[in-house]
Amino acid sequence: MISSNPSDEDTSEAVPDVAVPDPAPRPTRRSFTATYKARIVAEYEGAPHGEKSAVLRREGLYHSHIKEWASARDAGALSGLTDSRTSAKRPRKSAPPGEVARLRAENVRLTARLAQTSAALDIMGKAHVLLEMLSESTGTSSQPPRS
Repeated sequence: MISSNPSDEDTSEAVPDVAVPDPAPRPTRRSFTATYKARIVAEYEGAPHGEKSAVLRREGLYHSHIKEWASARDAGALSGLTDSRTSAKRPRKSAPPGEVARLRAENVRLTARLAQTSAALDIMGKAHVLLEMLSESTGTSSQPPRS
């Protein structure tokens, strides 16, 4: 191939493959401890009128955070100041052992009854087909003739 541009010549220099780090890593969700929340609410409420927004800017918070935390504190729910997503999970309630055994026994009994009923319906269906075949072979119809 003939090129008119001298910079198009093959220089045989290999360009190293360098992994470029992601310029904007995924942000992580912040979580706040109950003591931090109580301290910030007290500081916000104690600040003079013009300085309240400075507290929010310094901590990177919104007014809705303060309102939510203060209402939880006023409701007397100190546990309301903890984050429910990161709090310890409540133990899962389970049925008493006797209740589980009773339900299993009832399940077995009902399954057996269902199998029995299904078998009876199958037999009745086969008997119906047999009786229809017999009535057709004798030439009698299942419905009485009208006079």
